[in-house]
Amino acid sequence: MKKRQLEIALQRLEQLAGRSAELEQYVTPADVAADILWEAYVRGDIEGKAVADLGCGNGVFVIGAKLMGASRAFGVDIDKKAVGTAQRNAKTLGLEVEVVEGDVTAVNGRFDTVIQNPPFGAQRRHADRAFIKKALDLAPVAYSLHNDGSQEFVGTMVSALGGMSEPVKRYKFEIPYAFEFHRKAKESISVVLLRFKR
Repeated sequence: MKKRQLEIALQRLEQLAGRSAELEQYVTPADVAADILWEAYVRGDIEGKAVADLGCGNGVFVIGAKLMGASRAFGVDIDKKAVGTAQRNAKTLGLEVEVVEGDVTAVNGRFDTVIQNPPFGAQRRHADRAFIKKALDLAPVAYSLHNDGSQEFVGTMVSALGGMSEPVKRYKFEIPYAFEFHRKAKESISVVLLRFKR
């Protein structure tokens, strides 16, 4: 599958309804998700690999990984509605993926790669820490999105956990009005994709 085909497929996914501000449920735009998956794919971290997404939302990375040839695609989300949405999206595309409801800290097993867009900690301070730690526990390689400017903090944490962190790419997230505290119809934030290696 070419990157553009992947992006088109991901654009068709059902989005989350009634998103939670506390859980920082911001949708990863299809073009950004496709680019991240492509980066992981060309580095040999998806095809034929077991891939996990922590906080999978509507399943964009789980489904994208399966479309790009992952041997196993697993997603977990604490939100029951998100799990249902991800499962419906996979079924619509005729894909076999595993999506379960639960806290990321309870996930066990071994994977080759983690791809995630964790909460940035804007609503709950340090909410991203559990995701970073679990990503390193589960797989030797992880791709993780964070607020641009936080890479030094994240890198220090990854290093303390016995890993290395390198920036891969930066993106602009266009976030439409979704919650009461939003001031504008659309907000643009800078994010950085980090690749962790254990």
